[in-house]
Amino acid sequence: MKEAFLYNLYCYKYIFIIKTDFVYFSERFFMTAQTLAQKLIARASHRPEVAVDEIVTCAVDLAMFHDSSGPRRLKPMLEKLGAKIWDKSKVVLVMDHYVPEEDDDSRRILKIARDWAFDQQLPNVYDSIGICHVVLPQKGHLRPGMFCVGGDSHSPTGGAFGAYMFGIGSTEMLGVVVTGEIWVRTPSTVAMDWSGRLSVGVTAKDMMLHMIGQFGTNGANYGAVEFTGAAVSALSMQERMTLSNMSAELGAQVGLIAPDQTTVDYLASVGVDEPIDLDYWRTDDNAQREIRSFDADSLSPMVAAPHSPDNVHSVDEMHGTPVQVAYIGACTGAKLDDLRAAACVLKGQRVDSGVRLMVAPATLRDQQDAQDEGIMDILIDAGAQVFATSCGACSGYGNALKGATNVISSTARNFKGRMGSAETQVYLASPYTVAASALAGRIADPRIMLAEGRQ
Repeated sequence: MKEAFLYNLYCYKYIFIIKTDFVYFSERFFMTAQTLAQKLIARASHRPEVAVDEIVTCAVDLAMFHDSSGPRRLKPMLEKLGAKIWDKSKVVLVMDHYVPEEDDDSRRILKIARDWAFDQQLPNVYDSIGICHVVLPQKGHLRPGMFCVGGDSHSPTGGAFGAYMFGIGSTEMLGVVVTGEIWVRTPSTVAMDWSGRLSVGVTAKDMMLHMIGQFGTNGANYGAVEFTGAAVSALSMQERMTLSNMSAELGAQVGLIAPDQTTVDYLASVGVDEPIDLDYWRTDDNAQREIRSFDADSLSPMVAAPHSPDNVHSVDEMHGTPVQVAYIGACTGAKLDDLRAAACVLKGQRVDSGVRLMVAPATLRDQQDAQDEGIMDILIDAGAQVFATSCGACSGYGNALKGATNVISSTARNFKGRMGSAETQVYLASPYTVAASALAGRIADPRIMLAEGRQ
């Protein structure tokens, strides 16, 4: 009996590794259909497959943290334990929350981060070049099949690249940094399937706000969300990143998108040219998952009213709400594609005299690309003030919104006080809608202005 078991195990291992057409068929014949989430966890746990709700220990391919979540918390704990980093090449540190330094507290926090990075001789440190969730893929750190953790709740952004990435707290990060491992309970998957195609002036941000409005901020019950369908496939990588990023607002652990040629092309543009098995890194046809269907053709611009991302209405319902500040920033609203969208609305126009338009590009690369395309000039000519490529007002840093009654913002969250001022009413929308509202001095439908601009 033992010999037969070992022989079968040897044969299975053989067909799992050697992939001719026949062997690939044999492998799939003997395995249970798996979701993309299951495949990613199975790879990280060195197993051919995993079952939903099964608890496994996963090897971490990459651990990311920033100046707020990282060294100032990890350094004293590591020193107390007398522990070392398990693999410095798999750690990425980004300084983005407390830059540029505006007070003694930010200077202290950044000094801790910079001194610790120097002492540890960390090879992957990015200081004041942009927001971690956008810097990470731009620097080629993400690719399909990886299992990653981040010291930030919007770490699911990595799921846009077919990587299993989620946010963890400092204590969990300590365990990862020392051991290179973390346990997970394999989640069930909800597929958010979008048919059709978005109309001009409607974006991934609108898709997300619509889903959050329909299912709430705990709509995914800390499971895996996978975005599928023709409308998702038509999105650029940066738009896909917005979907995955804001899966956190749906209450998901991860927000996944199966890699395709768009993924491959983006990765090649940032220097990642290793082969990707696009046929494997996708959910199997017969895998068990819940499917929720949406029609992109009928979607209109959406707005989340104070004080929650699930307080969602169509732009028509919010039409006429006055705004004093329009903020285009953050990892969900200031990437190159977002800046392009705002420029489409603002070109040749001037913002309302009662509105302050603030633009904080997501990264220096996005800002430079936008400059090269003439986008930054369009924004500035329209009256925009350009701020540092950092988290900025999204995380309440600098209290830049103080004094404003109503703010329309391209950020991901509008909880009371989230952006620094508890008195400010924050409305969430796409960069198109934020730009249109800046022109009108009130919440406005960007499709109308885009149509007028084409005439």
